[in-house]
Amino acid sequence: MIFLIEPAPQYKESFLEGLYEFQGEGRMLNYDPQRIQKDFNTFLRHIQIYKDRNKISPNLVPTTEYWLIEGDEHSGIYLGTFSLRHELNDMFMRFGGHIGYQVRPSQRLRGYGKELLRLGLQKARQFGFTRVLVTCDENNISSQKVIEYNGGQFESSVYIEGSSVQKLRYWIDLRL
Repeated sequence: MIFLIEPAPQYKESFLEGLYEFQGEGRMLNYDPQRIQKDFNTFLRHIQIYKDRNKISPNLVPTTEYWLIEGDEHSGIYLGTFSLRHELNDMFMRFGGHIGYQVRPSQRLRGYGKELLRLGLQKARQFGFTRVLVTCDENNISSQKVIEYNGGQFESSVYIEGSSVQKLRYWIDLRL
């Protein structure tokens, strides 16, 4: 069984394995695995803070994070992360979108990206969204396919200062 769930203690070891994989490719470097290993509950509370507009900096937007898990709710394997931004500021409107998602490197090319976004769009509907913006780098063909598979309609590409690739912007209508 594959499902989305808010981060929870029972997935600690699997999440840390995935974190090391992401860091091996230069991603999620802002996370300190040793610190997370020592105090996983504090890490989980920190994730929860981002849901509350009153507890985050003004340049951020409230965000709920979910983990894609294979197995059951008591134990399972962390496969990836889905982030749902509750609103957009200028930056996220331009190139971040409502949604961020990533599949753990060792689990890619198995269809998990499609399922992660599909399940995440269900969460967005539960939040009351009727339409969401999703972006990806122009050279990320896999992500483009995942977004289009889930109903993404290409709107535009934007140049991001300091980046050699453009961001592709897609809208997904959740009323369909």
